[in-house]
Amino acid sequence: MSDPVLRVNNLRVRLPKGADRPHAVEEISFTVNPGEIVCVVGESGSGKSVTAQAVMGLLPKELTPDAGETLLQGEDTLQAVPNRLRDLRGTKMAMIFQEPMTALSPVARVGDQIAEVLEIHTDLGVADRRARAIEIMRAVHLPDPDRMVDSFPHQLSGGQRQRIMIAMALVLDPALLIADEPTTALDVTTQAQILKLVKEMQERQGTGVLFITHDFGVVAEIADRIVVMQHGRIVEQGSRDDVLRNPKEPYTQMLMASVPSMTPPERTVIKGETSINVTTLNKVYGRKGWLSKDRIVHAAKDVDLYVKKGETLGIVGESGSGKSTVARCIARLINPTSGSISLHGTEIATLPESKLRPHRSKVQIVFQDPYRSLNPRRTIGQSIIEAPMNYGITQDKALADARDLMELVGLSGDALDRYPHQFSGGQRQRICIARALAVKPEVLIADEAVSALDVSVQAQVLELLDDIRDRYNLAMLFITHDLRVAAQICDRLIVMQHGVVVEQGPTRSVYSDPQHDYTRLLLDAAPGTDVEFGSGRAH
Repeated sequence: MSDPVLRVNNLRVRLPKGADRPHAVEEISFTVNPGEIVCVVGESGSGKSVTAQAVMGLLPKELTPDAGETLLQGEDTLQAVPNRLRDLRGTKMAMIFQEPMTALSPVARVGDQIAEVLEIHTDLGVADRRARAIEIMRAVHLPDPDRMVDSFPHQLSGGQRQRIMIAMALVLDPALLIADEPTTALDVTTQAQILKLVKEMQERQGTGVLFITHDFGVVAEIADRIVVMQHGRIVEQGSRDDVLRNPKEPYTQMLMASVPSMTPPERTVIKGETSINVTTLNKVYGRKGWLSKDRIVHAAKDVDLYVKKGETLGIVGESGSGKSTVARCIARLINPTSGSISLHGTEIATLPESKLRPHRSKVQIVFQDPYRSLNPRRTIGQSIIEAPMNYGITQDKALADARDLMELVGLSGDALDRYPHQFSGGQRQRICIARALAVKPEVLIADEAVSALDVSVQAQVLELLDDIRDRYNLAMLFITHDLRVAAQICDRLIVMQHGVVVEQGPTRSVYSDPQHDYTRLLLDAAPGTDVEFGSGRAH
């Protein structure tokens, strides 16, 4: 066997004083061979990204490598001076980041951003750089690269932006590719395309890939070997089949047991009162104009749905399918173009803003990103009591209720004086759920509320949502692109494509006997569908 592309030996990275532990990573050792995909899995804070940043020489100033080595084709990147690191990045190693919208410059054309790598590291002229940019865009299967080369990032979809990031990383054929959660925020079909592309490029060029993820479905799909990290240490590593079929460490078993099954459980049909009834809902963006081309987007088209008390209705589909548009219309965060939204018999679709206030408390929404949902300058207590006080509750009563809600969502009632940055992502999402419940809603909308969470934290939040739904007899609208999550939490399912409901029915029926080609496409695209993780052991 040829020498490893990457050999990490006893790596240790020190955290600043006052941190929850002395080292971000400690005694880390593993290898990545040519043509091999090594998946690093673990929860947030396990040290996955710190390890990758150390290899790339991208550690924040407050983190200091104080032991070990990271050998890239025999050269220790920890000892490389800045100019040498700059030479190595792109030519011998490259990185794909999780969020392409923050990794790409919004004011530069994507072709120019790819060409910039060539300008720094090669002697190619302007025309040759452009030609090479188009060539690599074609290699990553971007549509019409001759036209797209002059596009800006905001003009592309999330999957297309991620392909641009991959093109930038691979344009100089590096020996090592580091992919840091590159598919977390993507639709299931786009994710499948990106995973297939990474594997295809890796096989074609013999690139060694270090793939960081918390998604065991992705691991089952692409990994050759698996490295499991916890609290900055490697607790287990081995071949994909060995780790998935016979995990030795309790932590690995716990992570795998937390992965939702693709098999929906039997659910009792809910026969309660209907909370929300939506008929022929339409939302149209844009307008016709005589001076310019028509720019009309039919985001939701003749959508019919209902949710009963104590029931969870899931809406699944790709980005742009209209899922969130429907949810925002129901919450009246945006105004529907036409159609009916009945809340316990009261028509709210056509209510003017001045008369909406009494109904605002009845429909609450939990958003995808808990980091942006909470005001960083306000304590969580202030965030939770604001809405009840706006509806006439005294501050003392609102604070007492907030403490009870914090206990309900599994947090300390004494933590109301703390700020959002003092909590983990999963804890922040629990706080957002507590805030939504503070006004005693009748309908709770969860808009991708668990998609950014670790698999173990995700399992806890899903259990919490299920418990809250039962306890308060809430009607819940659950929006997700994660078909594993939908299978476990939703009583009924609606599948949307291009603003249209293409299929709906009991979740178990939709999964076992999908009627529409698009539903079958979504189910087939889910990673690791042939692996059952629920027991903590794949089989």
